[in-house]
Amino acid sequence: MNAVTSAVLLAAGRGARLGPLTQDFPKAMLEVGGQPMLHRIIGGLANAGVVRFTIVSGHAAESLEQATGDGRRWGVHIRYVRQAVLDGTARALSLARSDVGDSSFFVGWGDIVVDAANYGRVIAAAGPTGASLAVNEVDDPHAGAAVEVDDDWAVTRIVEKPPKGTSNTRWNNAGLSVLPPEIWGFVAALQPSSRGEYELPGAIAAFIAAGGRIRAVPIAGPWFDAGTPESLAAARLHFGG
Repeated sequence: MNAVTSAVLLAAGRGARLGPLTQDFPKAMLEVGGQPMLHRIIGGLANAGVVRFTIVSGHAAESLEQATGDGRRWGVHIRYVRQAVLDGTARALSLARSDVGDSSFFVGWGDIVVDAANYGRVIAAAGPTGASLAVNEVDDPHAGAAVEVDDDWAVTRIVEKPPKGTSNTRWNNAGLSVLPPEIWGFVAALQPSSRGEYELPGAIAAFIAAGGRIRAVPIAGPWFDAGTPESLAAARLHFGG
């Protein structure tokens, strides 16, 4: 039986890089392959055994919540929490703490689009440690977070937005993970980044630096961070509209 049955989906952001597409519209509800990105993610996770969802909404929250509903169409339960102040993904995640309790849980961004089979792979990889992190291969992870792994695919270090050309890894944080309950202490202790935000990758990096065990899982197939017009168009091309 799948031990990971809860998921937190982060869908509060304004999507500023998408310009007029998200001026009055939630980014996660933009369509890829004939359905909103958020709905693609919920369906993929439901097929992987997740039955309880907490969706963190924010920008244009009401339209996202009304269009997505209570989860009945996927055979799951959905609860919403709103991030009134958009002060980072770690603060967004903390709004869902009471929902996931003391168990490992899946967490993902509402604008990361991958083939649905990856959800089950990320959950299965959590296995004995209760933690996993999806990674995608790039030429240089300077725009995201460099993820260093050992020969057994254990994550040894995460460096957020390293200077271009300085990384000794081609693996980038793909924005899908299973996190253990121990992460909450690192979320609580997190300091704001240079952007003034409390960013979840920083808490994950601190957990690993303190000896936490997370298994890396390479994404199978293409990976799209659909927060830019170019990546959104590429995702639509791949998934057919």
